[in-house]
Amino acid sequence: MDKPWLSRYPSNVPETINPDQYPSLVEMFEQSVNRFADQPAFINMGTVMTYRKLEERSRAFAAYLQNDLKLKKGDRVALMMPNLLQYPVALFGVLRAGLIAVNVNPLYTPRELEHQLNDADARAIVIVSNFASTLEKIVANTQVKHVVLTSLGQMLPRAKGTVVDFVVKYVKGMVPKYHLPGAISMRKALRKGRRQQYVKPFMAGDDIAFLQYTGGTTGVAKGAVLTHRNMIANVLQAKGAYGAVLREGRELVVTALPLYHVFALTVNCLLFIEMGGNNLLITNPRDIPGFVKELQRTPATAITGVNTLFNALVNNEDFHELDFTNLKLSVGGGMAVQRAVAEKWQKITGIHLLEGYGLTECAPLVTGNPYDLSEYTGAIGLPVPSTEVRIIDDEGKVLPNDQVGELQVRGPQVMQGYWQRPEATKEVLDEDGWLSTGDIVKFDENYLLHIVDRKKDMILVSGFNVYPNEIEDVVALHGKVLEVAAIGQSHEISGEVVKIFVVKRDPSLTKEDVIEHCREYLTGYKVPKLVEFRDELPKTNVGKILRRVLREENEATLAKSA
Repeated sequence: MDKPWLSRYPSNVPETINPDQYPSLVEMFEQSVNRFADQPAFINMGTVMTYRKLEERSRAFAAYLQNDLKLKKGDRVALMMPNLLQYPVALFGVLRAGLIAVNVNPLYTPRELEHQLNDADARAIVIVSNFASTLEKIVANTQVKHVVLTSLGQMLPRAKGTVVDFVVKYVKGMVPKYHLPGAISMRKALRKGRRQQYVKPFMAGDDIAFLQYTGGTTGVAKGAVLTHRNMIANVLQAKGAYGAVLREGRELVVTALPLYHVFALTVNCLLFIEMGGNNLLITNPRDIPGFVKELQRTPATAITGVNTLFNALVNNEDFHELDFTNLKLSVGGGMAVQRAVAEKWQKITGIHLLEGYGLTECAPLVTGNPYDLSEYTGAIGLPVPSTEVRIIDDEGKVLPNDQVGELQVRGPQVMQGYWQRPEATKEVLDEDGWLSTGDIVKFDENYLLHIVDRKKDMILVSGFNVYPNEIEDVVALHGKVLEVAAIGQSHEISGEVVKIFVVKRDPSLTKEDVIEHCREYLTGYKVPKLVEFRDELPKTNVGKILRRVLREENEATLAKSA
């Protein structure tokens, strides 16, 4: 297959990786904890956990799962917590026991949680007490037999942890009352596990490592089946793309995105474990002043995030005063990185904000901008090593590279399918291993890929395709705009018109200001006809703006006024 993008690779980026370099994630983990035993692996709330301590705790947890809970290889264990030291302990304990990790968003409603636990047929769950009341409401309707409870402060030094838990529960009231008889504390589980024998099961690359759920914002959540080989491949692909600027055993990455999200799971947790790096875990990234104080105390060499996170940071005055001497890699994903944000980031930090692209079904990384990029391009970059891409039309016909169409991906990181959903799998994954992404893309003259937009988000104005990303990028350039989202609203003449939802940076901003600004940059049919100001926009827990929610709210409002 023709791969013209390879000519754009920096000289020290490999064309291919070996997804069988490690037999399993457990082997990868064991090699790292042996090599980097006394180096820090994770920092959270000022507390450091070394690779040695991570190995000891995860081994104890694996032993507990095997002996006390009698879980067998292939059983599913749900993990429902924000970024805490407990997460990697539980994660690697689950993997080392030969079990399958099912990451769960802690902010799920009882209905969403019940669906995911039942769909995965989870037999156990590790959960933070803040969300235990949600579990209590539905646990009787699931196959979950074992509940392991932890608290925000449980893995901190005892005095500090006691204070944190007291404040969280009694001062801030963040732990609703719950009743989960039979639940065991994670601290007690680890204490038991230390006295029990851990038996390492045989694991191969084709064994399932994760059921990573996706589609919850667009329909019924489905579990992407990701094997040990899928995850190892993507770790090595990320390392191939960016390893040239990273040194083994000497990096500190800021992990503000939750580790239950596949982007942070692979690019932060697993990649930096493989390289002997250190993860600075941010438990509450929405507390920007607190986040910035963490960055003051712990200078980072790398950071990942979504556009809304970077936007919030560049609009914080204290962030501008940080020392960015050590920072060498900034990667944005999950949603489009806007030019205005990228340019502010570079001006403040001196480092390019490199946009990447991926999806849960690809573990997740598919493309990334080369680390030697000299300016913002608006592109999602080049396919990572050992990844093939092609563009197809609505009938599935492969198009030339200079055409616009749907992106398909093939590579060792592509999922095996959706858990127990063969029909849904067939809709996106063909017999030759090509995954249909649902994203509309084009190549530029340098063979960098550009997202034009999601199929479902496209706005049709008088027969012309209008892509929300383009509208949002232009509006975001206005100095008085903080955040923006674009949708299509039904119109009796043109079919649809563009409507935008704007969060003001400056209270003096008017609808006329926004529309006049857009007229300067956009052709007539793309200019928003409707502007609605909001105090905030609906987002996922990782900060991705939910256009679907805005569409639904808008339709409901129109229906009432009809």
